[in-house]
Amino acid sequence: MFRIAIIGGGLGGLFAALSIHHHCGSQDVQIDVYEQAPEYKEIGAGVGIGPNAAALIEKLGLMEEARKIAGTRRHIWLSFRRYDNAEEVLTVMTPKEGNVAQLPMHRAEFLELLVRTIRVRGAATLHTNKRCEGIEDQGDTVLVTFADGTTTSANLVIGADGIHSVVRSHYVSDNPQFGGMVVYRGLCDMSKIKDQWTLPTYACVFVAPGKHFLTFPISSNKILNVVGFVSTPFENLGDVQESWTLAGDKGAVEEEFKDFAPIVQSVIRNMDTNPLKWILFDRNSSPEWIFAEGKVALLGDAAHAMCPHQGAGAGQALEDGYIIGRALHDYFQDSKSTDVGSVRRQLQLYHSIRFPRSEKVQVTSRQAGDLYQMKTPELAGLSYDDGLPTVKAKIENRMQWIWGEDLDEVYNRARAEWQHPGPTL
Repeated sequence: MFRIAIIGGGLGGLFAALSIHHHCGSQDVQIDVYEQAPEYKEIGAGVGIGPNAAALIEKLGLMEEARKIAGTRRHIWLSFRRYDNAEEVLTVMTPKEGNVAQLPMHRAEFLELLVRTIRVRGAATLHTNKRCEGIEDQGDTVLVTFADGTTTSANLVIGADGIHSVVRSHYVSDNPQFGGMVVYRGLCDMSKIKDQWTLPTYACVFVAPGKHFLTFPISSNKILNVVGFVSTPFENLGDVQESWTLAGDKGAVEEEFKDFAPIVQSVIRNMDTNPLKWILFDRNSSPEWIFAEGKVALLGDAAHAMCPHQGAGAGQALEDGYIIGRALHDYFQDSKSTDVGSVRRQLQLYHSIRFPRSEKVQVTSRQAGDLYQMKTPELAGLSYDDGLPTVKAKIENRMQWIWGEDLDEVYNRARAEWQHPGPTL
């Protein structure tokens, strides 16, 4: 039996378990997911799932259930608006061809769907209260030690344990980097603001110098996900420099966005009493994700934690999990699979496909945040009104390359090139 230990029971780790089971279900594979928390749960906030990631959800047979919890968003991605009077700057549409649109969801509801599906399908064994503390290469297997003193042995360990990844830290020495912003996250019952909301869509970004305010509907269009971004120098963070997520103060949100349009004020008034305050961090993508001769691999934020400004981070984790599933399927199908190096080669193929794309998403996500807050070099010295045409031009088509990727086509092409490289000149 080939044993796979997935460290981390968030969206990325659970989707990877489902993908591996989907692609390798006929093989003698045991998948275990180890979550450090007492239960599988997510924070109360929304997550953007673009058409590229929604297509993978459909491939794994989850689309019907996902649509139930996402609600209908038509083909509007986001409508960018002036902060002061809510006038339209630009509305960005997702592709209209095909049957797969975006799936904005409540994180907790999406995670619950993944957990439920794993249990129904018998895809993996789910463990809780298992905080990874150590990894030891033992030749053919890897020994994982947990904080409770227990251990497990696996042929493959997948580090899906987030930006603070213990698995990553065992092989890569680096630190998260400050993303330049403080973020307020909350939820608003849409029924409370329907009479004040005069815009044609609830999916909006209100753009201002040094700040932007994001809204989009989740939970079958009953709840508005609310995120306020404020550029903040690191030295101004004070005693919360080492904090990542803490209870926020609704009064602070009101103060930060007091100059925004009345429609924004209405949302803030009707938000949760205690929104979360999030100090934004990301990481430079490690050039190596595969370790211990192919017995350890990174996935999701453990490999490429990124800022949320393009709504693509969760989708990149889902892409990782999907490609790992395909790579492992080919490992088991390979007539040379008894070769100890074959799983390493397949995971290196996974890395060769996922690294350049996820790194580009990561870099452009940071750039998008600066663009929404009018901090890019092209906007230097321009007034708000003079800068808006540049913002519009740079936003208009920036998401198409993310949404339009056909991962199966990319994988098939990369695998063919991997197996039959061209002549060396």
